[in-house]
Amino acid sequence: MKVTQNTTVLAEGKPAATIFDAASISNVGPFGLCTTLTNPVVASATAAALGVLTPQPCIPQTVSFIPNGNKVLIAGKPCLAQDCKLMCMYAGQISITLPGQMKVQVS
Repeated sequence: MKVTQNTTVLAEGKPAATIFDAASISNVGPFGLCTTLTNPVVASATAAALGVLTPQPCIPQTVSFIPNGNKVLIAGKPCLAQDCKLMCMYAGQISITLPGQMKVQVS
């Protein structure tokens, strides 16, 4: 993931993400394989393989993050937390498996 909405607030030396860092390609690049038949590329490849599911490279068509109710704001926008999910228009979801910040300070 690449943070583009915020370049001033840092967490452990890296830009902190908000739920608005959700754009396809500019924030979330291609990765892994897509297996959902609602993706036209997967559906076409599967049809060409006579109905055998044929995963294709994942090029996310992101919609938005589902926030977790986090009240921490960065420049007035909810910060991105590990339990937020990024929804894809092809009915998939992207989860954060390795957050950039591991330390949490409670006051």
